Amino acid sequence: MHTVGLVVFPNFQALGLAVGAVFEYANRLRGELAYQFRLVSEEGGPVMTSQSFSVNTDRLRDSTYDTLIVGGDNDCQLPSESLLEYLRTAPSRSRRVASICTGAFVLAAAGLLDGKRATTHWLHVQEFRKQYPNVQVDEDRIFVVDGDIWTSAGMTAGVDLALAIVEKDFGLEAARMVARKLVVYQRRGGGQSQFSALLELDAKSDRVQMVLAYARENLNGDLSIESLAEVARLSPRQFSRVFSEETGQSPAKAIERLRVEAARLLMETTRHPIEVIARETGFGDRERMRQAFLRAFGQSPQAIQRASGGVGLVL
Repeated sequence: MHTVGLVVFPNFQALGLAVGAVFEYANRLRGELAYQFRLVSEEGGPVMTSQSFSVNTDRLRDSTYDTLIVGGDNDCQLPSESLLEYLRTAPSRSRRVASICTGAFVLAAAGLLDGKRATTHWLHVQEFRKQYPNVQVDEDRIFVVDGDIWTSAGMTAGVDLALAIVEKDFGLEAARMVARKLVVYQRRGGGQSQFSALLELDAKSDRVQMVLAYARENLNGDLSIESLAEVARLSPRQFSRVFSEETGQSPAKAIERLRVEAARLLMETTRHPIEVIARETGFGDRERMRQAFLRAFGQSPQAIQRASGGVGLVL
């Protein structure tokens, strides 16, 4: 059985509690107590969240943990010095030490990230770099694994990190089953960008939202202006104008961004050859995909695939 402790301190962000559901459903789907998940704090007892409700916790020092996850808060505040002192020696007691969102500031303050690769919420990356220049920060990663230290980005990325832990412990299919049970749209690999093309396009009307959803589900199909205009029930000219006004991009550019995002995810979570990924995401051939990747990331698909290892984790 794997013991997992989520470390919280006053005014922690309550969304971090969602990681517990991953381990809960891993137990349910396996039909055994694969994980013992405990909410812990330095002294135990009630701990107030940033949303003004409290949760009950166990005392951190009363047990040892296979995996110790440090939660974050909204303001990058550090816990007590005594808790930091405890965390400095945590790797000697735990197989994995991890953080959610701004919990990376806590691990860095404890000296656990010096010389290591890590990530945190994109909003706080510049401050993090200023405070901890010895950490190699990758601001565009959902989560990063460097040895026995795992860090994740914004709060929902904690769920992705927890799913990756389940994958590491019990395999890819176990993580996929948990993701499906939690109605997670897709199991995001660590290398996936913190920024979503659909969020950044930010369509206002139902018509354009419907077109973008259709495009994402049919990336290897006909996504010409004429085809998309038909989905929106507009003339091609009207559709192009409305789409550009709402998203600030042409339909062609937006479709390329959706295809690049999908292709990168496939590279980071599968071992499919470049040619297959290019075909499945609608690029048709590897050269067209290469040019799109250079425009989007300044790197070729091969370079990104090599960096991720093509297995969904950044190791």
